[in-house]
Amino acid sequence: MMANQNPIELKSLALAYMGDVIYEKYIREYLITEGIVKVQQLHQHATKFVRATAQAKVVHFWMKHDILTDQELAIVKRGRNAKSSSTPKNTGVQDYRYSTAFEALIGFLYLDGQTERLDTLIAQAIDITEKGDV
Repeated sequence: MMANQNPIELKSLALAYMGDVIYEKYIREYLITEGIVKVQQLHQHATKFVRATAQAKVVHFWMKHDILTDQELAIVKRGRNAKSSSTPKNTGVQDYRYSTAFEALIGFLYLDGQTERLDTLIAQAIDITEKGDV
């Protein structure tokens, strides 16, 4: 995906920055394909998926069930340990760190061109969040 920079060499917060927008895009597409078209409803439904607690639960599920590859797990751990200058407003520090890890992984997969794996993990994330059984 990137000509000048190997995604594995990017800082975790840069990966998370990209992952945030990519996940949001996937969620918006998912909600529209589900037939939700009113902007207010789209926003309300989207927050269910993109909030830090939901993303953290997905990462914990993946880790508990050994779904991630060694490389993906290393990206998650780097993302979790990234030092951010911002502080979480509506969530705990642990959820914030794991949501950063989630977004870093999504950003890495996108920038590394691993589209099939990205699609698989995002589909799982949606399913986990929809079911709420994490």
